[in-house]
Amino acid sequence: MDTELVATVRRFNRTVTQRVGALDDAYMARGRPLAQARLLWEIGPDGAEVAALRSRLGLDSGHLSRLLRALEGDGLVTVAPAGGEGRVEQATLTAAGRAEWSTLDERSDAFAWSILEPLTGPRRTRLVAAMAEVERLLVASMVTIEPCPPGDPRARVCVRAYARDVARRFDDGFDPALSSPLGDDELTPPAGVFLLATLDAEPVGCGAVKLHPGAPAEIKRVWVSEAVRGLGVGRRLLDELERYAATRGWTAVRLDTNRNLTEALALYRSAGYREVEPFNTERYAHHWFEKRLVP
Repeated sequence: MDTELVATVRRFNRTVTQRVGALDDAYMARGRPLAQARLLWEIGPDGAEVAALRSRLGLDSGHLSRLLRALEGDGLVTVAPAGGEGRVEQATLTAAGRAEWSTLDERSDAFAWSILEPLTGPRRTRLVAAMAEVERLLVASMVTIEPCPPGDPRARVCVRAYARDVARRFDDGFDPALSSPLGDDELTPPAGVFLLATLDAEPVGCGAVKLHPGAPAEIKRVWVSEAVRGLGVGRRLLDELERYAATRGWTAVRLDTNRNLTEALALYRSAGYREVEPFNTERYAHHWFEKRLVP
């Protein structure tokens, strides 16, 4: 652990916590703490499912229930089954809640301006640019990557998104039926693994590796959602797939890709992959790569 880096992050957290009023019991002078105000904002004029709020805000069920009860007690929110589905709860703003939401919106704009106003024009620009970069990097740090059964609905969502994405970019489109077959059993331990990347419990990326006995492992279906591209998620997936193969004794990994996937080509080359002769008959491949692994 780099103690200086950790100390810098802690100083930043203390400064931001104080500046945004996270310690105030009456956030924005509205008589309620920041957590309640943030939840009210997230529910918004259109309402939101309670499960989605829990995922989006990273709250446990008990804490979220207490916050909702407090807002219900103030007459700002109602919680009821959504569309008759007893197990799906929907949080909705009352008329008073919508008025409070509008007031929070106006005061949030004013508060943001109070941060920028004391600064000169160039310093405002620097601060806003720095905030945007910090936000991007914080989002990157919130992405989690874990093994997932290839038949899981979230895995299926990613594979379908991968197919749609490459179909738009390949010269002749993409028909999964014409691509090399890839069964779920090949991506289930011990034969292989499917990794799922999530942000706020939503799937945003995937990748898989097949562990061929007596041959290099093979990486397949690396895909990252546009929502998190440029945040290093693809590189993290690649690293995790390589690590998975290496810890199980494989000393080499290989993959193929299409010439139109320029970002993927750049990623593989920067990660130490070298081009090799074709090792399969994949219809949509133009480049074949291999990399030696450290056990």
